[in-house]
Amino acid sequence: MARQYINYNGKIYHSGKLIISPDNRSFRYGDGFFETMKMINGRIILQPFHFERLFSSLETLRFEKPSYFTEAYLKQQVEELVAKNNHAGLARIRLMIFRGDGGLYDAENHFPNLLVQTWQMDNANNRLNENGLVTDIFPHARKACDLYSPVKSNNYLPYAMAALWAKENRLNDALLLNSFNRVADATIANIFVVKDGAVLTPSLQEGCVSGVMRRYLLQCLRKENIPVQETQLSAEDVYNASEVFLTNAGYNLRWVKQVGRYGYQNQLAAFLHNKFVVALLNG
Repeated sequence: MARQYINYNGKIYHSGKLIISPDNRSFRYGDGFFETMKMINGRIILQPFHFERLFSSLETLRFEKPSYFTEAYLKQQVEELVAKNNHAGLARIRLMIFRGDGGLYDAENHFPNLLVQTWQMDNANNRLNENGLVTDIFPHARKACDLYSPVKSNNYLPYAMAALWAKENRLNDALLLNSFNRVADATIANIFVVKDGAVLTPSLQEGCVSGVMRRYLLQCLRKENIPVQETQLSAEDVYNASEVFLTNAGYNLRWVKQVGRYGYQNQLAAFLHNKFVVALLNG
């Protein structure tokens, strides 16, 4: 297996290099965020949405952005690492931003440290899943609904625990509730349901991550004049839906066959994938 590389603050190192100290604030407190992107033949899918969210998160988390820290600079760092790792055909990219050393009240500075990683992806990730996902609602955590909940934060504990719970229970994924016991999202994806002739998804005020594929699909649905609402989504809304599907940047759109003991079809999910996701991936 070929040795892999990472990009840390604009320099490329072997992936095994230790780059943070025990005093690192992201390691201690989850002080930072990340962006997961897909690149196909040198093209970052939904690039404007990704970088708009990245710079919004920089501002929300009160980093001090250097003048050179632009979309063009970040894209160049990604492209150089993808080439170094020979992942140019189809790659998953994780771009992580984090504050450096310091205690809870005394950060040394607010510089946005950058770590980029890439992995080769399988072409199967670009196809709609043949077998629907089997999921359930994770009972042991609640997501906050606040200024920071839409950010893909490095403090990912509820999602990490939900993913472990899903694996222990032989599930493909788990749904997370917010502090009002309404559905927020899944461990690595946003959730959509089809109910009473409309597509419903939790609003950003409901504690879900502000997903780029979610944003893209909402635009497509509205252009197609398909009834869609960003709203509150109860567990009963999910159980009584005719379809459930999940979206994220890596897997695009995946249909859900089962949540708990409730089962679903995949007619609209297949239509949306064929009409909008395929067109997006083909450029």
